[in-house]
Amino acid sequence: MDAWINPLTRDYEPTTAPVGDLVRDPANGLVNAAYLRLETPLGQWFGDITLGSRLHELQREKDTARVERLALQYSHAALKPLLDDGRAKTIDISTVREKDATAGGRLLLAIEIVDAVGTRHTFQFPVRVA
Repeated sequence: MDAWINPLTRDYEPTTAPVGDLVRDPANGLVNAAYLRLETPLGQWFGDITLGSRLHELQREKDTARVERLALQYSHAALKPLLDDGRAKTIDISTVREKDATAGGRLLLAIEIVDAVGTRHTFQFPVRVA
């Protein structure tokens, strides 16, 4: 089982144990696979140029409804291979806009993935916008 990468902190999630163990991905790597597909710029992964998303292109865009639609399109395209491989049955993505007084806007992608056995996994992925 993979160590879980928290999409909000972009770091491995430690357990509360004093040994320093890491929290394991509850979806057996499916959530980590989704995170890597969203976080990696399309074409930049050394082993697979089809892995990744175009979400990084939105960092300089203004926080508008058009950018929200683009974020949904880019994230659906990035996660589609998980459906094609049969690792996920369904993937639902919605957006939530947040305003930050110091750093501009942030678009949160609320993602729900139903894996091959029918278990639901939810997480949020932040997309920085101007």
